[in-house]
Amino acid sequence: MSLDKILAISGKPGLYKLVAQTRGGFVAESLLDNKRLSVSVQQNVSVLSEIAIYTLTEEVPLRDVFAKIKEKENGEPTSVKPKDSKDKLEEYFFDVLPEYDEDRVYASDIKKVVQWYNLLQKHDLLNNLEEKKDKEGKDEEE
Repeated sequence: MSLDKILAISGKPGLYKLVAQTRGGFVAESLLDNKRLSVSVQQNVSVLSEIAIYTLTEEVPLRDVFAKIKEKENGEPTSVKPKDSKDKLEEYFFDVLPEYDEDRVYASDIKKVVQWYNLLQKHDLLNNLEEKKDKEGKDEEE
């Protein structure tokens, strides 16, 4: 499953998998407890494939950040925990993405990225990152 089908819903913990669309929104399934919920179009929902992290030069897609974390951790869960100190989280993120913009990327954002990575890793949903990247690279070459 690609990040196009993984959602972050404002006010709800964890991540959700898009299951089906309805007239007034869609049905999503939690990756935490597999419970389904109906989400209206009025709710603030972010698709993970549309999220990017600010760097000093550009915005790096979240998919690329996850790929760098996966490479650093050899496909394992992160060595830092989301509840670790602000300094420890920032130091870890600096190792992953050295050029990230410290003025616009907050510790709470880093905490979310770490939580999301670990959740996706636990559910084996990170395999598509390289495949998607390869496809995009081929499109640019053509």
